[in-house]
Amino acid sequence: MSKKIIAFALLALLMLPVVVFAQQKPAIDLGLQPVEQNIALGTSDIRVTIARIINVALGLLGVVCVIIVIAGGVMWMMSGGEAAKTGKARGIIFAGVIGLAIILSAYAIASFVIGSLQTAVTQ
Repeated sequence: MSKKIIAFALLALLMLPVVVFAQQKPAIDLGLQPVEQNIALGTSDIRVTIARIINVALGLLGVVCVIIVIAGGVMWMMSGGEAAKTGKARGIIFAGVIGLAIILSAYAIASFVIGSLQTAVTQ
């Protein structure tokens, strides 16, 4: 048992300089400095960028739901009183309204979570 401990201690002593010298290696130049100046990347906080992406995506989905509701309304108006066509139009309008409610609740939840994260991180 003591031979294993001595062997482990000797191995640890041999590896110690490797661990210490590992932090003194020079930085590797990958040649990114000239490219970094030409790329127009955003400099804003990543949380703000993610919040903007979420807002744009939910806004586009809201526009799609409004278009679905309008299409259902046009279908209802063009049905000419036929029960089958008005029932189909009513289903489309109902689906659009449900989708809009889901998107608005997702927007409210995302807004709350992002706002809470920003206040928690900045304090």
